[in-house]
Amino acid sequence: SGTGLFQFVAIKCAKLAKGLPIRTMILLVFATASLSAFLDNVTTILLVAPVTLLVCNELDVPPVPFLMAETMASNIGGTATLIGDPPNLIIGSIADLNFMDFLVNLTPFILVLMVIYCICLWVYYSKRMRVTVEKRALIMELDERAAISDRSNLIRGGIVMILTILGFLVHGAVGLQPCVVAMSGAALALCICKVDVDHALEKIEWSTLFFFMALFIVVCGASACGLMDKIGSFLSLMEGWPVPVVVLVIMWISAIAAAVMNNVSFTAAMVTVVATFISASPAFRGSEACSDLLWWGLALAVCLGGNASLVGAAANLVTVGIAEKNGHSVSFTGFLKYGVPVAVGSMVLASVYIMARYFLFCA
Repeated sequence: SGTGLFQFVAIKCAKLAKGLPIRTMILLVFATASLSAFLDNVTTILLVAPVTLLVCNELDVPPVPFLMAETMASNIGGTATLIGDPPNLIIGSIADLNFMDFLVNLTPFILVLMVIYCICLWVYYSKRMRVTVEKRALIMELDERAAISDRSNLIRGGIVMILTILGFLVHGAVGLQPCVVAMSGAALALCICKVDVDHALEKIEWSTLFFFMALFIVVCGASACGLMDKIGSFLSLMEGWPVPVVVLVIMWISAIAAAVMNNVSFTAAMVTVVATFISASPAFRGSEACSDLLWWGLALAVCLGGNASLVGAAANLVTVGIAEKNGHSVSFTGFLKYGVPVAVGSMVLASVYIMARYFLFCA
């Protein structure tokens, strides 16, 4: 983040769009989704949102639609990989699914979903945003190369990032945990990049990490006392139902719950319940394809459902906070107007995808 890479990307997107607002929005949305697949959603928003505000100010267009579109894109793009969204990490660790599993099973669908999402943005906003030729000229005068403030660290950090991503691609084959790959990349970056270590450590989201620790302690305690088994027994009411119906019911319940409770909190509790249900259900226990189908359905539901409300995902809260600091207020109901249509539409497409996977691989 200290090299100016993200500012470069944002300015380059605006210039490639020739200053046209809707084209700029589409390119920024794709850039945000791509970055979110390999970075935490909150980190991506923290880096992209300030530059988006700068671009919108130059174009003299309202920044809230841009910020909302990027937030939705960060949650959608983060669904594509194991490391893109915290719920995926939780699901991957419980279900023993590696980076390549997510890349093969979810990334193609997310790419299609992003294309459809961008088409919807184009249809809705293309006639609602107009800028003068003078404003477009101001964008074209910006020099994206001037945004790169530390070219040496950009090269070093880029090499480390590429090596880390390669490590994620092969970690399942060589028997390494994703955390080992991530920490190795962090250690290597600290060794070869000229950065202030204390300053770098300040950037770590310690509150989020301790939240995860406490959450897992509570979930493990609930599991040890049998609470999760009790909750899982309610799912046994679906015993004998067709597999795709069970998966779709769990998906939609999970999507709604994630929007209400926050997707990370809900996932941490739900994975134990789903694991218990799979081990107790002959239809899922006897078929790896069907059990994986349930995990993919859960991953899609909690990540995409998190778009629905302000509290559904951490990135949503961060975006609204940044907007308010810059004088653009977004209320809870105001966020629902942006989030609910995206969440419902993406869940419908996810349901179609899950049904197609069932008939191709499980039926």
